[in-house]
Amino acid sequence: MLIDVTPGSRQRVHEPWTLEKLHHERCLALGSAIDTSTLGPYNSALNSYITFCKIHQFPVKPTEDTLSFYVVYMSSHIKPDSVGTYLSGICNRLENFFPDVRAIRNSPLVSRTLKGCKRLRGSEVKRKLPLSRDDIRLAIKTFQASSDYDDQLFLAMLVTGFNGLLHLAELSMPNTKKLRNWRKVVRRSSVEWLDVGYAFFLSAHKADTTFKGNKVIILTDSDPTFNPMPVFRRYVASRDLKHPVHPALWVTSAGSIPTRSWFMKRLRHIFPNTRIAGQSMRAGGATDLMEQ
Repeated sequence: MLIDVTPGSRQRVHEPWTLEKLHHERCLALGSAIDTSTLGPYNSALNSYITFCKIHQFPVKPTEDTLSFYVVYMSSHIKPDSVGTYLSGICNRLENFFPDVRAIRNSPLVSRTLKGCKRLRGSEVKRKLPLSRDDIRLAIKTFQASSDYDDQLFLAMLVTGFNGLLHLAELSMPNTKKLRNWRKVVRRSSVEWLDVGYAFFLSAHKADTTFKGNKVIILTDSDPTFNPMPVFRRYVASRDLKHPVHPALWVTSAGSIPTRSWFMKRLRHIFPNTRIAGQSMRAGGATDLMEQ
């Protein structure tokens, strides 16, 4: 049944696409539905499910029995909380082929099996330690007199991440090249000098599908041993002198965006405790904010 265009409607004339092009463009859109940083773990979850089905000679098509068996099997090898995350990845990757996979995942049998595994095999969550103001003071005292460019970069990232409640992933690039996204890189041109501190534009995060971004404001502090402002000013001055035309804000001496491993290597140097990691910046900043 054909429906005519409403009389008087002004529609631009566009060339029709071939079916092949429509399929191609749809595949591109489906492939971009989730962030690249999420795609890797989701593919890993799918691979574990396919392997489970192969070694147990189950069909790949999801059923309540198959998914509940997968839950009890995987819960004996990894934390049940992680199994729940795996199921999310499996649903995402199989939904195009089996549209009812989410309904099966949320069925009483699968849900209660997962809940039971959490009770039987659940373990205490081991969280990383938050950084404290004294930790930041120690870092500033250690690196503030250093003339090394990368030391200045690391310190500026550390105090900015702590005071801005930022994830390490929002300040650095992933170690894996295929997961890197230049649209998320903080631009030098977005830096603003304010009366109360400094600010920059955080381009996007994985949940920000429209790339609207957020403005991050770092406030100055009256404590000279903790104040992030002079640390950031010193880094920006060195950065502008060394890389005057580089578009990114955070740039190493080699001209590349610092990776997670680059930052962690320097963090371990000053804080060797393995319970301190990248998320310690955000956790420490949030704790400090609540204590004020």
